[in-house]
Amino acid sequence: MSGLACQREGRELFRDFAYQVVAGEYVELTGPNGSGKSTLLRSIAGLFADYSGTIVAAPFLYLGHRPAVSGLLSPLDNCRWFLDLIGHDADPLPALARVGLAGFEEVLCQQLSAGQQRRVALARLILVERPLWLLDEPLTALDDSGQRLVCELIEQHLATAGAAVCATHQTLGLGSARALVLGDRTRSLASGGRS
Repeated sequence: MSGLACQREGRELFRDFAYQVVAGEYVELTGPNGSGKSTLLRSIAGLFADYSGTIVAAPFLYLGHRPAVSGLLSPLDNCRWFLDLIGHDADPLPALARVGLAGFEEVLCQQLSAGQQRRVALARLILVERPLWLLDEPLTALDDSGQRLVCELIEQHLATAGAAVCATHQTLGLGSARALVLGDRTRSLASGGRS
């Protein structure tokens, strides 16, 4: 990202913003409500176009704050729909088992808890390999085991030279995290003294 600027409802979220994410890097995007975390992720994902500047992104997977799961479909059918949408062929059952939904594959998502629906969304990260993950509040509605699962998935992704940018109010506690704080003075704070 370079020369990035964005305003929403007359408020400047960021200006002359430049940032680069490299392979194997985990960036934790933090800041108060309304500071632009979701807007920045949505801009990178091409879902928000009201900004100026340049964004160049590797192939990515975006998981928004809402899980984007159809309640009228089962977890299995939601995964199949996703795979059909992107033109990818994979068996969703192992991914659903990995996220803790074995035995719930055929239950309508509207009958699942919010945490289980979040797990359906997380299965997408396993189904399709993309070098960049854009995650908006991935811990929302998840119990302790679900939160550990998110951390494990990110660590496995980083170990294969993937990168992840995660907007969160709740730090994931990954030791390799590089912090990017949005707010009055958008700044980068790096682990190990990097900046």
